[in-house]
Amino acid sequence: MQTLQIQLPDSINIETQEIQLLLASRLYENGLLSVGQAAQMAGFSKRTFMELLGRYQVSVLNYPAEDIMQDFENA
Repeated sequence: MQTLQIQLPDSINIETQEIQLLLASRLYENGLLSVGQAAQMAGFSKRTFMELLGRYQVSVLNYPAEDIMQDFENA
C-alpha cells in the first residue's frame, strides 16, 4: 500500500480514521477500489464500511445507471 502525507491547517479538527474513511468512500464511489479494498483502506470490515457509506451519501450498489438500463433491456 502507498503512504500519502497531507498537511491540513491547524483549524481543521478531524481524526485520521475519518480522513481515511472519506477518501476510501470516494475512491469506491468512483470505481477505483472494490468495497473490500476500500474497507481495508479505511480500517473497517466490509460490513461496517458498507454501513458507513451512508455518511457520505455513497450507495453500496455502485453500479452505473446506464448498465442497469442495459441489463433491464437485455432481460
